[in-house]
Amino acid sequence: MATIRLGDVAPDFTADSTEGTINFHDWLGESWGILFSHPADYTPVCTTELGTVAKYTEEFAKRNVKVVALSVDGVASHNGWIGDINETQNTTVNFPIIADEDRKVSELYDMIHPNADSKLTVRSVFVIGNDKKVKLIITYPASTGRNFDELLRVVDSLQLTAYHKVATPANWKHGEDVVVSPAIATEDIPSLFPKGHKVVKPYLRTTPQPNLD
Repeated sequence: MATIRLGDVAPDFTADSTEGTINFHDWLGESWGILFSHPADYTPVCTTELGTVAKYTEEFAKRNVKVVALSVDGVASHNGWIGDINETQNTTVNFPIIADEDRKVSELYDMIHPNADSKLTVRSVFVIGNDKKVKLIITYPASTGRNFDELLRVVDSLQLTAYHKVATPANWKHGEDVVVSPAIATEDIPSLFPKGHKVVKPYLRTTPQPNLD
């Protein structure tokens, strides 16, 4: 069983999906990606999750993020389920759902946790950068639906901190002040962050979010 850690290159794979064959790395291209698994088709929590993702696809697109779901059922089952999702969640599923009947991708990404269920995937989430490396891993039990507002928040943080020498504090949201990297000397902050800064402690310096006008 593969073990994937932060900073690893996301394993590549080829699989069938509701939008045809996906060669994962090629499909991602220059985009960021979110790969998330579902225990099974025609399950209540998953139905609400996929409907929510469909409603959020514009928000993910604004962030150059492609989303793709996975379940251990087949394409025919997925397509039938999409009809239910669209009907009950008042939306249109407009992203691919991977068919993983042979559990090839599930095992590649360690999505099946035998002590939880020997056959079905847990609710895994992998955020993958445009360098194909894993930036975030979250694992939920089958009984708990995901918070996609949190995933948007995390993507905002990951993309901000990938290009600026900052970190985001607890409960940070887009537009709020950020923390200056400890590696930057306080005397160097004004030249790097001209919007100003505040020294709370020598190791805790804050500045307005740098990538906003």
